[in-house]
Order: sequence, then C-alpha cells, then structure tokens
Amino acid sequence: MLLTIFKEKSKTHNLNRVTKNRLLYLLATIISTVSIVSCSGDDKKVTPEYSGTAVDLGTHKLIAYSSSKKSKYLVVFESGHGNDHTCWYSTGKSSKIASISNSLGSDILLYDRAGYGKSGINTEPRNIIKLRTELEKVVNKFANGRKIVLVGHSLGGLIIRDYAIKNPKKVAGLVFVDASHEKYNHFSQCQLNSFYNCYKSTYGANSGITQESLQLIEDFKYMAELPNLPDVPVVAITSIKTDDEHNIADRQLWYDSKESLKAGVTDFTHITTAKSGHFIQLDEPKLVLENIKQLLSKLP
Repeated sequence: MLLTIFKEKSKTHNLNRVTKNRLLYLLATIISTVSIVSCSGDDKKVTPEYSGTAVDLGTHKLIAYSSSKKSKYLVVFESGHGNDHTCWYSTGKSSKIASISNSLGSDILLYDRAGYGKSGINTEPRNIIKLRTELEKVVNKFANGRKIVLVGHSLGGLIIRDYAIKNPKKVAGLVFVDASHEKYNHFSQCQLNSFYNCYKSTYGANSGITQESLQLIEDFKYMAELPNLPDVPVVAITSIKTDDEHNIADRQLWYDSKESLKAGVTDFTHITTAKSGHFIQLDEPKLVLENIKQLLSKLP
C-alpha cells in the first residue's frame, strides 16, 4: 500500500486512467447523487464540469470548488503530495462535489494547491508553512465565519495539522486519511534529489509535485516541533494492508505514527483497514464518508 510519500506518485498521476472504470461504480453506489445522467441515448445531456472559483493570492491564483448548502460547518479537503482535488473522487469530475456534499449533508470545499490542476504556479518555497497559509486564505474566502472540519490525505495531513494548531478556534474536527507523519517518513537528501530530478523532468520545474518535493526534509523537521492538536474530535483512518514493500512491522510503524496524534485529544478514533491501499478514499469511499458523517454528528 502506501507511502513513502513518493511511492504514491506513479499511482497518483495515473489515477484517472487507473480508476475511472474500476472505481466509478464504488462512488455511484456509496455517494447518493443529486442527479442521475439519463441513459436515454442523448449523450450530450451530461452534467457540465464546474469551472471553479479563483482565489487571488497576489502572486498566483488557486482554483477552489465548493458547494453551497449553507450548512453549519464547512468540510475542507486537503489533497496529498502529487494530487489535485480530484483525488477525492474516482471519476475525476468536479461535478461530483455535489454528490459528496449531499452525502455528508454539509458544504464541502476542495481546491488545487499551486502547480496542480487549474491553479497557478508559485516559485516561492512550497513548504508546510506556505501551504498552510494558502489554505488559510482559501478557507477564509468560503467559510463565512463557520467552523471547519478538515480532511487531509497523505501530505495533506501535515497541512491540516499545522492549520489546526495555528487556528484552533476555527476548527471543529479533523479527519486524517492515511496521513503522512514525521515519525514514519524519513528521507535522505540524496533520495529527495533523485525524486526532484525525476519530477522536474516529467512534470516541469514549477509543478506542484516538483516544488513541494524540495521541502520535504525540512517539512518533517518542522512538524516534529509542533505542539499537540487542539482538543477537538479527531478521526484517523489508516491502511494496514501489507504487500511486497510493506510488511507487518512496517505497517505497525505506520499505524503507531498516527496513534501519536491522540496526545491531548479527548475524542480520538483510529480506524484501520486492510482492504485499501494508500488511497483509501478511492478504494473505500464509504469508510471515509461515513467517518466524516460520524464526526459531524458529534458536533454541537
């Protein structure tokens, strides 16, 4: 299954090709859709894709995708390293956010970080501090004073942790989906140089995956110095699936790294699955959505 952060990349950038057919039925059966495309034979009658909303940061623009149910809480999804917002649903179509929002009964917000999807590029150091400050600006545009529930996959787990610690009064709950953690992820500069050169050659020097790769050693050092999470409901969903690269001992270390998130948290739930690889939200979308719903149900 999962991580090193980088072993997800080949799967990540081929998600649309790999998952369109295999996972389409999963989303269709698990997430109740707002509208159903007719099979009457008129292939032109399809749901148009959302163009997204630009969030102008001055140096560049990020594109965000949101629903508008005017719910009490806003559920914000943060993607992993190498992923745009479409990693949260199998079809790769932004129109599916309506289905997710309807399933959760809450507004949702997804966006593409700089260098991903339709978002602009930014050549400033793309470290966790920078990614968190940009998340803050995106959230501020859509939250309208509401508290948020943050859902982070892989590297997104680091970003939402930093956000929650820096903005405790704005966060109602946290969901970590196979999230990266400094107690598990350790890389040498030689490894990162190799990955960087590969990504630069394949995706370009200014792509999100390339720029973020430069900062990963410092990112994990930074995370190790952060205090505990605020005392809000927290759910961690962790894959313990073994394979040729991840044996039982490795999966135990991976699990233990997420267990450490419960320090200082009164309401902490740790869910494991051996059915999914790193992309639990695609392999088992119902598991992820039901746990977000469960967390929402606890909130006042």
